[in-house]
Amino acid sequence: MTNSANADDIMVGRQPIYDRKLNTWAYELLFRETDQNLANVTDGDRATSQVLYNAFVEIGIEAITGRKKAFVNLTTSFIHGHYPLPSTPDLLVLEVLEDVEPSERLHESIAGLKARGYQIALDDFIYSPNLAALVELADIVKIDITRLTRDELEAHVGMLSRPGLLLLAEKVETQEEYRLCSTLGFDLFQGYFFCKPNIVKGKKIANNRLSLLQLLAVLQSDDVSVDHLESLITQDVTLSYRLLRLINSPHFPVARDVDSVRNALMLLGPRNLRSWVSLLALSGVKDKPDELVRTASVRARMAETLGRETGDGPGAEAFFTAGLFSTLDALTDRPMAELVAELPLSKPLVDALLDRSGAVGRVLQLVIDYERGDWDRVQLNDGGVAARTLRDSYLEAVAWAEEMATALVEEPVDGA
Repeated sequence: MTNSANADDIMVGRQPIYDRKLNTWAYELLFRETDQNLANVTDGDRATSQVLYNAFVEIGIEAITGRKKAFVNLTTSFIHGHYPLPSTPDLLVLEVLEDVEPSERLHESIAGLKARGYQIALDDFIYSPNLAALVELADIVKIDITRLTRDELEAHVGMLSRPGLLLLAEKVETQEEYRLCSTLGFDLFQGYFFCKPNIVKGKKIANNRLSLLQLLAVLQSDDVSVDHLESLITQDVTLSYRLLRLINSPHFPVARDVDSVRNALMLLGPRNLRSWVSLLALSGVKDKPDELVRTASVRARMAETLGRETGDGPGAEAFFTAGLFSTLDALTDRPMAELVAELPLSKPLVDALLDRSGAVGRVLQLVIDYERGDWDRVQLNDGGVAARTLRDSYLEAVAWAEEMATALVEEPVDGA
């Protein structure tokens, strides 16, 4: 694998893929060669080679995908073996793009990759008889649901269903689309539907959501005290446990074990207290995909980093909080406008969360565009931030979020 391409020209991201229980099953690697003068087939090979090198050698694939599988789009040059692939087939799903022409040679090359242990996915699949042989080799078939009607989707599921073949619905952007695809029989789901609230008019807010909002309101208050916060947290055994687990994790290299909520809050300090306890509170929501809090964590960390980089607007904590609260509507299934009206947030935060305006809002929108692989918008609105800075801040945020997810994982609490 070559690393001759300029790494500064490559932006790398990831998009989650879910199973039927909404557990994160894999991530698709997203990338873009930022030099728009190099957009030909040869440079597609170069960009793919550089992304694989960065992911598996320089960065480490586990730092990007958290030990989940990685979907990677391959050019025909990679399929036919002109360039080497990482020798870790258990971590890779190789995507055969829809514009690849079926041929005996292609069939033989894919069969060879499967013999080496790689899983094969057919991307943007629409059935035609000349693709039948490829379907027999595939482990996963990805269907862009925006390109087919409901009847066509149902027909594809019926036609393709067989033991050992997983059907993946991609570009699932709403809760309604997710429910439809689940009902039709898809096994995997890709899209940003999980970031959308499932709002039901007249539905009473659940007690756990109400407690969450009350705690967040206290945290955002200007006169929050350690005494008041300690009183609130110690009423929740699970939250107390998770705070102590966090403060005793490698992320906080304290000299001695911390065994009280008060000491933990004191060690966090006034600057970090709001951010960390907010993260703990949000990660306690149990009937939502874990990826939702992980996404909020990545956004928070990346926004904080870019806020420092740009030197514009309020302090870093405001950027962190904007990222962290950006999925609060999906976590609570309530409109964002209602939530910000109930929380004592600063105007820069309100503007950022409601319409992405102001210095904080612009950074938050840039972070979300990068997260979604909307590279054209990223380059249009990067505010002069270098592509490498964006990529590095994103990857550092992903690694940080994975560390936090590990630190915050719950275990049984005695007496809970």
